[in-house]
Amino acid sequence: MGSFAVIGAGAMGSGIAQVAARAGFPVILRDVAPEYLERGLATISASLDRDVRKDRLTLAQKEEVLARIRPVTELAAVAEAEVVVEAITESFDAKAALFRELDALTRPEAILATNTSSISITRIAAATQRPAQVIGMHFMNPVPVMPLVEVIRGRATSDATAGYTLELGAKLGKTCLVANDFPGFVSNRILMPMINEAVFTLYEGVATREAIDGIMKLGMNHPMGPLTLADFIGLDVCLAILDVLYEGFGDPKYRACPLLRQYVAAGWLGRKTGRGFYEY
Repeated sequence: MGSFAVIGAGAMGSGIAQVAARAGFPVILRDVAPEYLERGLATISASLDRDVRKDRLTLAQKEEVLARIRPVTELAAVAEAEVVVEAITESFDAKAALFRELDALTRPEAILATNTSSISITRIAAATQRPAQVIGMHFMNPVPVMPLVEVIRGRATSDATAGYTLELGAKLGKTCLVANDFPGFVSNRILMPMINEAVFTLYEGVATREAIDGIMKLGMNHPMGPLTLADFIGLDVCLAILDVLYEGFGDPKYRACPLLRQYVAAGWLGRKTGRGFYEY
């Protein structure tokens, strides 16, 4: 198996690295600072410990998985990778700058994938000299648990790149479903307006947060309510995706609820800050 590189050791990047290492790939996990890498590796170790407790993995196998992950701070370390998956912040400028660097650094046949949840694959690909080899691999959070990878073809993505990515997803034990490159793809184009509408119902005093979430859980059989889910995703991420949808389509139905903007401005971003629509 060729080597697999992941850029970004946050929740998504560490999850992708864990899944790849567990599937037998040697993984290079890159982040800008040692403390981010340490946090990412601690997350991976804790996740694998849960599998050991549930007898899905032996202690020796856990150590083997961890041994396949090489943490690095130098971007140059990914030069030989066959596939690079980017999982950095959800910002077009940051992603485009990274893809320019990766394009110059990696071997010409390498595939460059992005874990973006809404940003145009076509735009990211245009920052490189290899747009045919740029593709979206949108993993779901938490990556080790969720079976889906939404594979997004940019306007220039080749059939060969798409085929290779689908095979890779299968090797990672994931179900890959393909979408074309329109704002929000399929997952967030449908999910974010639902979350936004839940925020509007709270904003307008239609019901309490508990009632809104309870009605969607018990009435629609959703595993968690939309406000709880927003807190889990991060309210800043939800807002960024809604803004991508609004700008991309120019349609007022994607306008973010003022209450969501206010919470983000207050720094109430959900679970990660201890407060969102709920307190943690």
